[in-house]
Amino acid sequence: MRNGSSVVKAGRLDVDPGAGIDDQPAVLFGGMFETTSASAEESPSRKAPPEILAVAGVAILLGVVTRFFTRSSLWLDEALTVNYASLSLSDLATALKHDGHPPLFYALLHGWMNIFGTSDVAVRALSGVFGLLTLPLIWILGRRKGGPVLAWVAVAVVAVSPFAVRYSNETRMYALVILLVTIGWILIDDIVDRGKATILRFVAVALVGAALLYSHYWSLWLLSAVGLTSLWKIWRAPTKPERRPWIGIVLSLVVSGILFVPWMPVMLFQSANTGTPWASPSRPTTALAWTLADNAAIRIGEQTLTAALFAIALVLGIFGVALDSTTTALDLRTRPSFRAAAWIASLTFLIGSAISYVSNSAYAGRYSSVIFPFLAVIVAAGITCFTARWVRFGVVAVFCAFLSVGAVGNVTFERTQMPAFVPLIAENSAPGDIVVFCPDQLGPAGTRLLSPDLVFLSYPDSGDGRFVDWVGYGERNQRSDPDAFAATVLEQAGSSHTIFVIWSDSYKTFETKCSGLIDALATKRSAQLLLAEDGSTYFEHASLYRFVPTS
Repeated sequence: MRNGSSVVKAGRLDVDPGAGIDDQPAVLFGGMFETTSASAEESPSRKAPPEILAVAGVAILLGVVTRFFTRSSLWLDEALTVNYASLSLSDLATALKHDGHPPLFYALLHGWMNIFGTSDVAVRALSGVFGLLTLPLIWILGRRKGGPVLAWVAVAVVAVSPFAVRYSNETRMYALVILLVTIGWILIDDIVDRGKATILRFVAVALVGAALLYSHYWSLWLLSAVGLTSLWKIWRAPTKPERRPWIGIVLSLVVSGILFVPWMPVMLFQSANTGTPWASPSRPTTALAWTLADNAAIRIGEQTLTAALFAIALVLGIFGVALDSTTTALDLRTRPSFRAAAWIASLTFLIGSAISYVSNSAYAGRYSSVIFPFLAVIVAAGITCFTARWVRFGVVAVFCAFLSVGAVGNVTFERTQMPAFVPLIAENSAPGDIVVFCPDQLGPAGTRLLSPDLVFLSYPDSGDGRFVDWVGYGERNQRSDPDAFAATVLEQAGSSHTIFVIWSDSYKTFETKCSGLIDALATKRSAQLLLAEDGSTYFEHASLYRFVPTS
């Protein structure tokens, strides 16, 4: 920044510092909502240099592989998702009242499993497909906002993003959310920036909005951010023709809400009765730190460094201006092509994290899937805001290399310790022996792997381990009696059946309940530790005890 002015270098747009806000198109809400051509950043007619294409090619290849490969078995959330999706569609709505999520991904997975089966590879492949479909759409956005270089770099960033890879390789709804947000961004860009305000596109915006609401509840905050911004633009637009696209977007969002009305009773029941008992509420600042960490990777040594690089790239993407081949400065008025992405992402995050904190709900980094496409394109813009060709290549290559380490780490990291228990239980059990999961959150992953000849019980509700009832979860756990549960298990086992307990006291709302269960069983039977929990190797970890009948 020089004397508060933007500088024209390398084909970049100069904004007149003396003009008023209303004279500068989209000074506050540009990019997705601007009338300035995206080619102001870089001419679309220019080709990406071969070194950038090479980085993108390697990244895409690695991205495809990592989206369909992992050595880990399904963990709690994935196994629970598959169990719900295995139900008939007529039973899904009732069952999900006890889960806390909307139904779209479960319904899609239900149909997918009917065709491709329920193996780990098959059920994860649906998210992988969503992840692959996102890549060409990100390319389109990148080309529109900054030309071919940004297009290929944005694809490379998303291809090897630890966040995108993780959720393209997990049987959950987050890759679907990322795909839908990307589609919605393209549609609104068509309507506002490219003058294609057709009825068909407004209908598509309404359907995408509804699909997002039926996929994840954090979509409420994204649609709220877009709606509030559209209302502001309607209020500020000086002429009717300039207001019409925004009015159409608002009406589309209203239709999205109307389409969501049939699910509202279930959502309100979930909101009142399920919540997030698995973690404590997070301050918005803590939520931001977790979001950056999740975009770096899960449990790798370079996580902190990669998160820091991600944050720096975000700043450069929003404020960075290349003055010449050796100087990149910060323009506090922000880069026109990326103002909207930054604004919508920020407003969505602030609304969602603030409401979560006030309502005593926990935050998980995966919720940021509703803003991930914005963050990814901004990051790509940040690592390309250098005019020196080989400097830019070096920054892009190093950044993508760090992301790749996190991406590979996410798919090679063992998500659950359950596979380690399977041979130990198989060697020491007979049909009819009992396996207890304490807490019940260990049940979905365990029942998927263990022999169906065994009897499964989950603490505290004596369920069969396939599901977790989140309704009144914390209160029910705190009221539970380990001694009474142990007596029930011992009675069911009788004098001939072995009891196995897969347990951990690290789960919130259980505290010492599971160790109390172990102590209660040990007063009646001989206890043997078959395998201790290993939190350094496994995300979902537990210990395995065996209680043999007394002779």
